[in-house]
Amino acid sequence: MKRIFTFIGLLACTISTAQTIDDVLSYSQENLQGTARFQGMGGAFGALGGDMSSININPAGSAVFNNSLLTLSATFYNTDTESNYRGTLAHADDNTLDMNQIGGAFVWKTTNPNSGWKKLSLAVNYDVVQNFDDFNVSNGIGIEGLDNYYLNFADGIALDNLKLRDGETPSDAYLDIGATNGLGFAGQQAFLGFQSALIEPTVDEPENTTYFSNSDYTDLSQDYRQTTSGYNSKFVVNAATQYEDFLYMGASLNFHTVLYDKYSRYQEEFFNADDELRSATFENQLRTEGSGFSFSLGAIAKLNQFIRVGGSYQSPTWYRLSDSFAQGISTNYPNQAPNFNFTGLRDINIFDYQIKTPSRLTGSIAAIFGNNGLISFDYSYQDMSNAELRPTSDAGFAEENDFISQTLGGVSSYRLGGEYKIQRVSLRAGYRFEQSPYADGNVVGDLQGISGGLGFNFGASRLDLAINRTEQDVLQYFFSTGITNPAVLNRVNTNFTLGYTLNF
Repeated sequence: MKRIFTFIGLLACTISTAQTIDDVLSYSQENLQGTARFQGMGGAFGALGGDMSSININPAGSAVFNNSLLTLSATFYNTDTESNYRGTLAHADDNTLDMNQIGGAFVWKTTNPNSGWKKLSLAVNYDVVQNFDDFNVSNGIGIEGLDNYYLNFADGIALDNLKLRDGETPSDAYLDIGATNGLGFAGQQAFLGFQSALIEPTVDEPENTTYFSNSDYTDLSQDYRQTTSGYNSKFVVNAATQYEDFLYMGASLNFHTVLYDKYSRYQEEFFNADDELRSATFENQLRTEGSGFSFSLGAIAKLNQFIRVGGSYQSPTWYRLSDSFAQGISTNYPNQAPNFNFTGLRDINIFDYQIKTPSRLTGSIAAIFGNNGLISFDYSYQDMSNAELRPTSDAGFAEENDFISQTLGGVSSYRLGGEYKIQRVSLRAGYRFEQSPYADGNVVGDLQGISGGLGFNFGASRLDLAINRTEQDVLQYFFSTGITNPAVLNRVNTNFTLGYTLNF
């Protein structure tokens, strides 16, 4: 039976600085998902509306509908990742199929010819705004091993805290250390390093606080594998209205659901001075569950017969999250503690915390060429340095938030889309660019994407197809400390989406 111990507040921050920033970024940014028409045009719908997923950009968009409708979409996701770790290339891919969007709008038109208010729309929509499914592999010959990782945590921790008490099991000790003020996650890592014999105390005294590596290598073979899955979904409740023939206004309440799983396995091997093979395997497993809330406001205006402009505000999203975190380690070091067995990912730490993501502003313009086609452009800005871990009154979170504000910067996003109609067939294309969230452009590179699609109008219904491809470079550090050489990942996401719309 799995043993479970619960931590709250500050301990959530101590998992690792890099991981915390990664989590903030994961839940602050929304990838291009939605209906097939929305994806085919690069998501540039801020001044257009008239699509169920457009209300994610501008909530006024549902007032553009001329009738009630229902839309559903399914997407085949392909993630292709190439890794370069110290000159060694590795390749991995992941494929999933999911129903990523379903929603509908109900439109009521006024029966009073003298009223300036022409229309009222109420809509509900479910969208997967971030798909976390991914698999990547990095391997090569390195010069830094797990011993460095554990040494960086162990320094300053008394040896007495890392030894087993009479009758105490490794699992009991691991969980108790995690719940002890001043030890927490850092103490747990030092405990794993000491008990597995990767590190040793300078002197075998209870008050000892310095350690040295028990590894003897000049280089070592390293293999790191990471699997992620899950989603960040958004359920939108929307209301919008049309005033006269030139102004559309709307508002939405957005309810997020988060499920994120990450499993990583790191293995290293080397021959010591006596030509004996030493090996270690370190596993980490994380599950994040939670919910979030935000609201959005927007408007679209017809300047003339051809030009529309739009503007929208997306509030911060307030998330309440819970991390379930487990670790396992195994080595063949001869001086490992004889009763130490920590290989089953059995002992689960639970961390409860909150994240506030930054707000986002979007400005849009579109040109409509009668029934023949259109061109649309969106610009969005989000200041990632305003992301926060909460409560901010906690000293640990305050320190981490300072790091976030200094490391992250403003993110500008551009989306361009077009559609051309040939009788009942619509041809679509789009382009997307999203700036790196890091102020210096490192760690996560700029994202670029292209898309295309087809639409077939059957009168009362429509069938849409889209292909959407994005590419981005990311630096992947195996751990938050100790192994400082990252793998360079080139990640290509390709989505194939089929959508169906029924008008009634």
